[in-house]
Amino acid sequence: MTVNGRRDTQGPLPTGARSPTDRLRLLATVGDEASETDALRCALHHAVAGLGGPGGMVHLRSPWQGAGLRLVLTDGLPPAGTKGWQDLSGKETTVPASAALGRVYVWRPAPAFAEQPPSGRGPAAAGTPDGSRPSASPEDAALGVLATCGMASVPLLAPTAPHGPIGVLSVLTPTGEAPTAEQRAFLEEVARWAAGRLARSLAAPRGANPELRPERPGGSHLRQALKAVRVGAWDWNIQTGELNWDESAMTVLGVDPATFDHRIETWLDLVHPEDLPWVMVDTDEAIRTRSVYGVEYRVRRPDGTSGWAQARGRVILDEDGEPFHMVGTVWDTTQTHAARESVDHALRHMSDGFLAVDADWRITYINIEATRALGYSGEVLGRVLWDIPFARAPALADRCRQAVADHRPVGLDVQSPANQRWYHLRLVPVPGGLTVYLTDVTEKREREAERTTTDRATAERATRIAELTTALAEALTTEDVVEAVAQHVIQPFRATGMVVVAVEGDHKRLVGSVGYTAEDLERILSFPLTTTTPMSDVLTSRAPMFIASVAELKMRYPSLADVPTPGRQAWAFLPLIASGRSTGCCVISFDKPRLLTEEERTLLVALSGLFAQALERARLYDSEHLRAKELQRGLLPRHLPSPPAASAAARYLPSDRRLDVGGDWYDLIPLSAERVALVIGDVMGHGLSEAATMGRLRTAVRTLADLELPPDEILGHLNDLVSDLGDDFYATCLYAVYDPTTHVCVFASAGHIPPVVVHPDHTVHVPEIPTNSPLGAASPPFDTVELAMPEGSLLALFTDGLVEGAERDIDRGRDELARVLAAAVRADGDLSLDQLCDTVVSAMLPTGAQTGQTADDAVLFIARLRRLAAQDIATWQLPQDPLAAGQAREHIRTQLDAWHLDNLVMTTELLASELVSNVIRHAQGPVGLRLLRGRNLVCEVSDGSLTTPHVRRASATDENGRGLQLVSALAQRWGARYTAAGKSIWTEQPLPADPPVAPPVAD
Repeated sequence: MTVNGRRDTQGPLPTGARSPTDRLRLLATVGDEASETDALRCALHHAVAGLGGPGGMVHLRSPWQGAGLRLVLTDGLPPAGTKGWQDLSGKETTVPASAALGRVYVWRPAPAFAEQPPSGRGPAAAGTPDGSRPSASPEDAALGVLATCGMASVPLLAPTAPHGPIGVLSVLTPTGEAPTAEQRAFLEEVARWAAGRLARSLAAPRGANPELRPERPGGSHLRQALKAVRVGAWDWNIQTGELNWDESAMTVLGVDPATFDHRIETWLDLVHPEDLPWVMVDTDEAIRTRSVYGVEYRVRRPDGTSGWAQARGRVILDEDGEPFHMVGTVWDTTQTHAARESVDHALRHMSDGFLAVDADWRITYINIEATRALGYSGEVLGRVLWDIPFARAPALADRCRQAVADHRPVGLDVQSPANQRWYHLRLVPVPGGLTVYLTDVTEKREREAERTTTDRATAERATRIAELTTALAEALTTEDVVEAVAQHVIQPFRATGMVVVAVEGDHKRLVGSVGYTAEDLERILSFPLTTTTPMSDVLTSRAPMFIASVAELKMRYPSLADVPTPGRQAWAFLPLIASGRSTGCCVISFDKPRLLTEEERTLLVALSGLFAQALERARLYDSEHLRAKELQRGLLPRHLPSPPAASAAARYLPSDRRLDVGGDWYDLIPLSAERVALVIGDVMGHGLSEAATMGRLRTAVRTLADLELPPDEILGHLNDLVSDLGDDFYATCLYAVYDPTTHVCVFASAGHIPPVVVHPDHTVHVPEIPTNSPLGAASPPFDTVELAMPEGSLLALFTDGLVEGAERDIDRGRDELARVLAAAVRADGDLSLDQLCDTVVSAMLPTGAQTGQTADDAVLFIARLRRLAAQDIATWQLPQDPLAAGQAREHIRTQLDAWHLDNLVMTTELLASELVSNVIRHAQGPVGLRLLRGRNLVCEVSDGSLTTPHVRRASATDENGRGLQLVSALAQRWGARYTAAGKSIWTEQPLPADPPVAPPVAD
């Protein structure tokens, strides 16, 4: 392909090599970086190739009147053959002129190209006047080759040129046949694309880089340029084409005044061919629109030098209002343009992106990096910024408007949807628009993200260690420690199992596990420490071991290749080191192969150290806790007795969870004559010391109860005991004795809370019992109260820890306890005492019922009181006479016969005879005899004397002193107690067991 006589090395593509659609797609890829000349050249090339012709031409409309069309580009045609096509008059009938004049597609068959315009040379002009034919010239040879070609021309029409075509695109057709409809449509589409590119050049900035907007007239740079260079003047007659330059103008353009012919074509020849198309388009536009003319172009001076020149002018109209003259100035802008090119080059190729938008948010400039960042495949210049996907980032539009409104720079980070890289946008408002600087901050953000990740990992490690430290500090038992570690290690590390093994001598002991079956644990413990296993190596080396897969396990330990590892694919073996020695090993397993990072390994090793210390502490606690529980079991009743008079249940919640011991206690003590003593107490404080004091008091109470002392005297003795312990020892105690034969309960309190009584009709009663002072601070005697207790009544004794708390006082708590008791009994009258205790504790201490820990030691002691049936009681009054012994024996025989206790008649007669005889001899009346049938057979003889019988050792010759020895030998238990009327001596004999029921005999 030739361009103004230069041959393109590529040449036209073979006909049919590409379809018209493919060629149009190729044209669409021509970017804005291509100049107008390059764009026209590309369009002409594809037009010629698409029609399969030998060549083509592009003519542009000349700006002066009557000048017609001027050839600016050729493709495939020799210069010698196109001389006659350089300038075409608007009135000529050539194919290009016809297409321009009619603004339609025109095709003519051969010899359309050979029929050159009148100004050229046609075949008829080839001979001499005498008819002889001179030797053929190159021009003639070219015309001879192309004489058989037709020509198709299509006007270059654009929306911005409504008064006429911009130019004409012509293609030589190889045959006399007209182009097909498809070829014509293709040629018109190519012409439409080329015209659009030329039309856009009217608004595009000029310069070496067509994206740079030229400086406006009157700008500061222009004024500096005017001062630095000479400015020439020119006058152009648009109608005749005559051009006049002054001396300065000719100096700028390098024209010799002696040879200047004043033709406009001379100036066009000076314009660089690549700039000529848009120079002509701009000139034509200025004439048609009567607007200010301004153009900057490259000059090819006759002396071979080149440079830049800028022309400014205005159109002068004639009397008819038609363009007549154009006058203006011209000056050399080579240095200014060089400086501008330097700035443009710097902007265009700088590492940061840069773009500018005008007041309508249309992009007026963009450099390479910004183009890459935007990643927009279409034309960018002239588009509204918001039409580009990059600019649709959240908040970008608001920030741009904010920068313009506030006249202050604004910055933000945006991720490009094209390359997914991050850019920091600095939005700088400028007069008439906004400039945007784009800096790639992807690596910076990655470093910051990496640093943030590291900081987050460090913080997370510290948090995990802190959380585990807190959890381990609250963990008391080894079970608590294993649970805490499992909670803070398994889930965060996405593990699936954990085993903790302790080493005791040469043996291994399982401490705890999560996610392992009993079979798996048995297999783990079956390997002796002398066997080469990961666990034994870790215990020996005291260094952690991390195995990332089963393959690695088999490679490192071939002997374990056949050992199944169901559900486990990776392991972390962590030694547990406490007090400078290996105490065990913690194994954390994963269900998938897992290569732990260095950060994860460091964290696991740190956590294992905390785990080992906590486990050692928990082991000591377990040992101490076991001893404390044994102590508590020894101090409190393991099982409450079930005498006929009462059945009871109790709940004890210590406040010191570490030891599970405290100073509260309770007891149910069987007394003589089927009576029972119910005791509850509270030593101030809680812990081992208070538990020891409680043990002393409980032992003392049982001892004093065996002496058959009344409640007030028992509290007096306990007060002395507590006082002897020291001034800092105090305790409260409530002592009650219930007599099932009289249904009377006697209460005595030393600073303790009164009980709650629930009657059989479900009414609740809180008896008014004098509180008195606590033991250790009281001054005996203690007041007592007697209350009648209906059959089946519930007596609830409790300590202050059950009813008192931070949000309620003792009175409110006691009232609430009464309501809970009544509600529970009404809801289910068949509740067992154990169930009733659980219900009350859950209601009064919901947290303590779940955790087994309260703010203070708490005891709930509930007893159901029963009466002794009247048929099981027999009472007689005896005379104070020796005959009374015989009467007593008679009464006994009769009553025991009625009770079917014939086996006990003889023994009971002897006991009663000895006791009555002793009273008649040593005491005073009245004398009474009573038999009670309860769990034992009780025989009582009472009198009005306060003397206490004593067993004496009688010698072989003594006649007296053997009666009480006989009583002691015959009775299971015997004793004496004081009453309001005197004393009572009692004996107990076990009742015979019921005979087994014989199975029925079959007929």
